[in-house]
Amino acid sequence: MKKLFLIAVLSVFFVSCNEEKTAYVDTTKLIQEYQEMKDVEAEFSKKSDIVKGELDSVASAFQAEVQEYQSEMNSMSQAQRQEREQELMQKQQQLQQQQQQRGGVLRQESDAAIDSIVEKVKNYVEEYGKENGYTYIFGSNESASIMYAKDGLDITEEILEELNASYKKD
Repeated sequence: MKKLFLIAVLSVFFVSCNEEKTAYVDTTKLIQEYQEMKDVEAEFSKKSDIVKGELDSVASAFQAEVQEYQSEMNSMSQAQRQEREQELMQKQQQLQQQQQQRGGVLRQESDAAIDSIVEKVKNYVEEYGKENGYTYIFGSNESASIMYAKDGLDITEEILEELNASYKKD
């Protein structure tokens, strides 16, 4: 009987030792409220405003040219009008290409910066999990990877505080 009791106690001990530590992180909140992400978004918002201002200036100059042509076109010969319209069409195409190119470059830079931050956050969560003895840290977002979790398993705030503190040190 004592042996059976000892085996039962040891079994309970081993089962409790193998309990896996799990938690989850609201990935959307973590990324959106991470200070580095906010800083990068602000930086690219400024860059976007600058590019928009430059392109608006060029577009305004082009519109002035078009208006000038429209006011003078009645005094031009048919050949002069065709030549001038061709020039204006080429300028319009160049302006559109410039807008597309500048917008594309800005999007690529922004995407690269955001991807870098996402990777940094993923690596941080991995290290946090290792240092704090987690077997699993799940990600939760608007696509509802986690439909239910017991209170106390959400470690988003803890990780967010540490990430932001780490970013401030850098």
